[in-house]
Amino acid sequence: MKEDYYCIDTQVVHGYKGYDEKTGAISFPIYQSATFRHPGLNQSTGYDYSRLQNPTREELEKTIAKLESGKEGLAFSTGMAAITAIATIFSAGDHIIISDDLYGGTYRLFEEIYKKYGIETSYLNTSNLETMIQGIKNNTKAILIETPSNPMMKVTDIAEVVKTAKQKGILTIVDNTFLTPYYQKPLNFGVDIVVHSGTKYLGGHNDTLAGLIVVNDEELIERFRFIQKSTGAVLSPFDSWLILRGIKTLAIRMDKQQNNALEIAKWLHENNEVEKVYYVGLPWHDEYQVSIKQATGFGSMISFTVKSVEMVAKILKNVKVITFAESLGGVESLITYPYVQTHEAIPVEMRNRLGVTDKLLRLSIGIENVTDLIKDLEQAIGR
Repeated sequence: MKEDYYCIDTQVVHGYKGYDEKTGAISFPIYQSATFRHPGLNQSTGYDYSRLQNPTREELEKTIAKLESGKEGLAFSTGMAAITAIATIFSAGDHIIISDDLYGGTYRLFEEIYKKYGIETSYLNTSNLETMIQGIKNNTKAILIETPSNPMMKVTDIAEVVKTAKQKGILTIVDNTFLTPYYQKPLNFGVDIVVHSGTKYLGGHNDTLAGLIVVNDEELIERFRFIQKSTGAVLSPFDSWLILRGIKTLAIRMDKQQNNALEIAKWLHENNEVEKVYYVGLPWHDEYQVSIKQATGFGSMISFTVKSVEMVAKILKNVKVITFAESLGGVESLITYPYVQTHEAIPVEMRNRLGVTDKLLRLSIGIENVTDLIKDLEQAIGR
């Protein structure tokens, strides 16, 4: 099923090929083989060694490329492996602008690993275009944005960033983990590189790790293929199959999760113990109009601050349906404490400036009955 004119909720079900052409298997097979037989000297089936390419991984890579309207996709062992591959294309002396509100692992990678190789970074509020433009230097080579951002749910105007970047010959990179291609397609706005933690919504079941990159430019494709085969952080056949299986239900999961999230965000907004709610789908969100312009949905990530630090421990101890755990994007609702979990690597002064304080909690809303989720929050928080 290679046609691109089908609606995306049909595309996610069928993937790239839609079935195994050799056997007719509707569930694309797991080619659990490290190596492949050559028909003869200087002959290949197209598969030689699974670090270079594997049929199951290839189906996933072509599926995500199709969904993101890209030429080619690449599947890595984790989301951080994908971000690492992106970092690898830069050289000593290069400068990268990165959204200041971001996943702590991305910050750790650039500050504690790639900084010693001479790669400079500036962490700026990319949702403020003027601030971002002022941060551009002569050696700026890329702008990496999370939109919506993690965990403060800031939205960056992708088209405006691309417009500025192209004028200056700067690459644009978008982490599309929170919205996936079901709700947002950055490549259609001229973005150069899209990256995902496939562990999250694409997999959707909290049962595997994966990272994905999608690009259009042939030179970038060749560079990433070289990095992938040389560093070897490729996604295994079984994990590739798990992500393919997860993608099949992406549309119905995300729509259900988003509907739940909107109701829960409104309930939190009315709760006396909650100080502020950060959810892109609330009409009074600062970048609500920007989100409508560039995305077809708001996703299901909510952050909120409570009025006292003591309330944090109370909530985390008392939730029953919602699970206190890291990660996001699965069918189960999770609650996380970014201050000491996902964003611990970020300096305290930076966390506090962004609003990632000791009173902030982050919810990843699942597909459970929304009434049960609200009742769970009500008994954990109180009115």
